[in-house]
Amino acid sequence: MNFTRWSARLPGTQRRAAARTESAVSPDRRGDGSVPAARAERSADASPAPAVDVLPARDVLDRVPALVALVHGPDHRIGYVNDAYTTAFGTRPTGVPARDALPELAELGLLPLLDQVLRSGRPRTLKSRKAVDGRSYTFTCTPVTEDGDRDAGVLVFATDVTDHAEAAERLRASERRQRETAVTLQRSLLPQELEQPDDLRIAATYQPGGTEAAVGGDWYDVITLGGGRTALVIGDVMGRGVRAAAVMGQLRTAVRAYARLDLPPHEVLQLLDGLAAEIDANQIATCVYAIHDPNEGRLLYASAGHLPILVRDENGVVSRADEPTGPPLGTGGWMHSSGCVALGPGATAVLYTDGLVERRDADLDEGIAALAGALAGATGTPQVVCDRLVRSAGVTADHDDDVAVLVLQHPARTGPDGDLFRNAALELLGGVEAAPRARAFASGVLTSWRFPAELHDLGVLAASELVANSLQHGVPPMRLRLRRTDRRLIIEVTDGDDHLPRRRLAEPGDESGRGIAIVATIASSWGCRRTPGGGKAVWCEFVLPRG
Repeated sequence: MNFTRWSARLPGTQRRAAARTESAVSPDRRGDGSVPAARAERSADASPAPAVDVLPARDVLDRVPALVALVHGPDHRIGYVNDAYTTAFGTRPTGVPARDALPELAELGLLPLLDQVLRSGRPRTLKSRKAVDGRSYTFTCTPVTEDGDRDAGVLVFATDVTDHAEAAERLRASERRQRETAVTLQRSLLPQELEQPDDLRIAATYQPGGTEAAVGGDWYDVITLGGGRTALVIGDVMGRGVRAAAVMGQLRTAVRAYARLDLPPHEVLQLLDGLAAEIDANQIATCVYAIHDPNEGRLLYASAGHLPILVRDENGVVSRADEPTGPPLGTGGWMHSSGCVALGPGATAVLYTDGLVERRDADLDEGIAALAGALAGATGTPQVVCDRLVRSAGVTADHDDDVAVLVLQHPARTGPDGDLFRNAALELLGGVEAAPRARAFASGVLTSWRFPAELHDLGVLAASELVANSLQHGVPPMRLRLRRTDRRLIIEVTDGDDHLPRRRLAEPGDESGRGIAIVATIASSWGCRRTPGGGKAVWCEFVLPRG
């Protein structure tokens, strides 16, 4: 029964059932309908398509747009080239060895490939080679056998892939330009010349990843804080490309701004953590911020998910500053804390990014241990140590990750060089005699250090003003410290009160408020900071005359 005319009147379920029933009808009965019968009649009248084996091969190959050549025997004598081949490279005589008659294939190195095809009996492909006609082709060489003779010949089939090759080259050129832009941005955001503090010798290196890898966000910095102290920073922004380099530049600028506040390392990281989340909530960064104080002989640091600092002491023993370490910047909700590691005279410290020690086939701790072993045997200037560590880690021009290394040494100074670096300190017990004692102490020390008379007088005046300010506004314990280097004289007074002084304009009738203004006027620079154990330190510097 044909349900077609009734299906419009049936509900949906019945229509579908009817259709299934109709589809089960035998082919003979289905042929009773007018439309299927007509189709059957047309199919019977259609002429059969010719079989492939009756098609003339030469006519087919002559019309193929690809380049086709057939060579015979071990010397690859030409048996046939199609019209497309002739159009591309000109007429080629038959019966002549390919080495003489097909120089274009010889220049592309295709003749050894033909030998391989004959020996192995398997096809070979040479992808995207630029020929003498300026076009790019992909060559496929297929063995041709006759009556089991494997040396019968080889069919060379060349497809024009010039458009694909040019598109690929444009893409590679675009990627190269983007990488060059990122590398230029990265290098421009890194310090062009490292600051060289008086008490440390420092060197650094940055090497971007290989040509196939996008540049990352590694950075380092050295910041002189005044009073003989130095901040050292190294960090790594997760991700690659221009965006990572831009985020790195913003973080580095922020670090320098926060460093001017002379805050403890963990407070600097706390500020950076909030800033990193504001810059880009999807990107995080690791960072180590450390401060070196030559008076204390140690490195005070805080780490936000970064790799541990390695320190080699004067005896060649290497230690790792593992704790404390918090999560990376940008994660939020974590209170960072500071730790310290000894860095006395003769010691060397290394700060680095993961590209130096991380390998896909090895554990990270193994890479750090290998770096520690290399540091134990690395001697010489910071730059020499830096280069040796990079070489020992196997970092080459095609390395797959960025590498940043910062090496600092606290040299042990002896002999005439040691005479240029001196320290002197006086405990101030308070009372009316404290100021005269401080002036007398400063005068005696500066005289023994053979400073010129003008610098001597300025140093005594600055020490007197700083001590008077501390006696009036501070609380015990108080200390006066004088330090000289080969470049400057540093005067520092510490006390137990954490209220930081500020420079202000004193009115004519005021009896106080002029001490800091006097110090700021006569000294090259001055500053103040809170000390880790509570209290504050106020300092000033005088640049020594050269010669």
